[in-house]
Amino acid sequence: MSVPRKSQRGIQSIDVGMRLLAVLAEATEALPLKELAARAGMGAAKAHAYVVSFGRAGMIEQDAATGRYDLGSLALRLGLASLNRLDPVRLATAILPELAAITGHSVAIAVWGNHGPTIVRFEQSSRPIHVNMRTGTVMSMTETATGLALTAHRSPAAIEAVLAALWPRAADRNPVRARLAALAPVYEEVRRRGLARAQGHPVPGVHAFSAPVFDHTGEAVLALTVLGPAAEFDVRWSSPIAAQLRAAASNLSARLGA
Repeated sequence: MSVPRKSQRGIQSIDVGMRLLAVLAEATEALPLKELAARAGMGAAKAHAYVVSFGRAGMIEQDAATGRYDLGSLALRLGLASLNRLDPVRLATAILPELAAITGHSVAIAVWGNHGPTIVRFEQSSRPIHVNMRTGTVMSMTETATGLALTAHRSPAAIEAVLAALWPRAADRNPVRARLAALAPVYEEVRRRGLARAQGHPVPGVHAFSAPVFDHTGEAVLALTVLGPAAEFDVRWSSPIAAQLRAAASNLSARLGA
């Protein structure tokens, strides 16, 4: 889900130097100059000139003891500033029309609200479906693909808080707790596949896939859901719809720093 950038004239030396920063961002540890240069596809002497300049700017720093290079304080500040300005729902909303177009089905965004998984955006496709899904609709934690996708990644404390809000009397929560416990294998499958699936339930004749989207802390901040009429919706785990939804969720997670 990306918009091709127009061809514009840039500064070649900056483009080249950014390869070094990209390598350090993807590395799991600080790197010696020779390895850093090799991964960036340039000679060590050329790479050294760039790291000196980046070091002066605070983008790269060198460990005095090991001589290895890593991202510097300015790079950290830039990353934190970017993360603080990200709005997951805004970013997800921007891709809804494209996701609806490539899957050919309606799509929705849900977040974890005070009463559980809650729809905050809905994009109807050209294939209308009769579902009660609009902004503010609370989805079942145990019966819907959206609910399964989010609940599978929530902490017990977060789930218990929702149960307490819905059923103030402790005894009334027990049947739901039992249902949640019974769904443990389903939640494990959701985490393994990166998708939840609903087949004609709870809405007869409507299938759905839902994928969690994660932020830089590893928290599932929202779910992307694709749903459509059963007769036209390929519900196989290997279907194009499943692949397109996984890709959209993965790209959005990466944009959020996951």
